[in-house]
Parts: sequence; structure tokens; C-alpha cells
Amino acid sequence: MRLYIVRHGETNLNKEKRLQGRQNEPLNQTGVDLAIETGKGLKDVHFDMAIASPLVRAYDTARLILSQNNTSSNLIISVDPRLMEINWGSWDKKICRGDLYEVPIPQDEFNKFYNDSFNFCGAPDGETITEVCERTKPFLDDLIKDTSLKDKTILVAMHGCSMRGLLNPLYNDPSDFWHGHVPANCAVNIVDIKDGKASIIEEDKIYYDPSLVIDVYTDKK
Repeated sequence: MRLYIVRHGETNLNKEKRLQGRQNEPLNQTGVDLAIETGKGLKDVHFDMAIASPLVRAYDTARLILSQNNTSSNLIISVDPRLMEINWGSWDKKICRGDLYEVPIPQDEFNKFYNDSFNFCGAPDGETITEVCERTKPFLDDLIKDTSLKDKTILVAMHGCSMRGLLNPLYNDPSDFWHGHVPANCAVNIVDIKDGKASIIEEDKIYYDPSLVIDVYTDKK
């Protein structure tokens, strides 16, 4: 089995550095363009299945990627709520970076989300990083255990934090949650599953102009 796990394209909330968690925010035009370019890069990959987070930005990313595919453009996309983004609760839509910061805790404390993730408490009515890992792990485990999928190639469209949660057990150092950086919009991680064991063979690959990547840590493009 081979999985192509992709983060959704850009949204306006991404661009404004706002938390969007469970907000059903659509892709903006840049996000649409990035998904289409990613689809062009994957056009020769035959997908047997496609699974997306039910949030529209992830679902539409999968749809746009498949629209460019030579053999899988009519594939039905199923949804799985375990792929949804971290729940920010009442912090959703608040600016989390830069001079206009709005999250109701000191910015140094919020920055633990990036640099000390497993000790970051999260929103009081949301999720922790540990809870994201516990939610996403069964999704991967179910795929690994399903022997009917052993020869299949599957597109999985989700979100930056939930993607890192899903992949966390596969990293050499799972304590480094972000694995060095936040994945770019439409970054693709390729995972091979053989004999019940999953391994990452391509990390955060992008199929568009690298100058369009936003560095969340520095707030620079």
C-alpha cells in the first residue's frame, strides 16, 4: 500500500495567520492554484481510493488534485472525521502570529505549540497535541490492518497539525512533533506500508514554485 498524504491548500485564514481548526473555511484562489499544481505533479499516479477530512478545504484539495489525474479523475472521495484539524474551540479565527496577535494567552506561551508541542495545553475547550495523535493514529492503524488494501494507492487529504499527528509514530524522534517545521500548504508525504509496517519515503514534497511556501516560524513568505 502507498499513501499520498497531503495538507490542504491555502485559505484566507491561513494568509491572515488565524487559527482555523474546525472552521469550514474554503480554499482561496492561491489554495486552488496550489492544489491544481500538486495534481499536475501527481497526474501519473493511479489512485485507487481517496479519503479526506470532512472540512471543505481538505475535501476540495483532494477533489482538485484528482481533477488533474490521468486515470483517477472520477474517483469518489470518502470522508473520515479522524482526519480533521486540531480543535481550537473558542480560539478559532484568532490571529496567532505577528503584531496583531489575538490568542488570550501570552505569545511566548502560545509558541509552545510550535517548540514544545506536547507540553502545550491548547485551548481550554479544544484539543491537546496528545489528543490529536490519539485521534489520528487509529486511522493509520485501520489502513495497515486492512489486507484488502495491501496493493492499493490512496490519496489522503487533511491538515497541517493532524498530518503531523498521523505521521508522528513513523518519525525517528516522535518527541519532535513538528519534525522541524510546519508542513507547507499542499505538502505531500508519501508512506509505504508493507508487511504491516509503515515507513515514510518522501517528506513534505511540494509540486509548485518553492517561493510560494510560507514559513510559519518567521512569518515570512
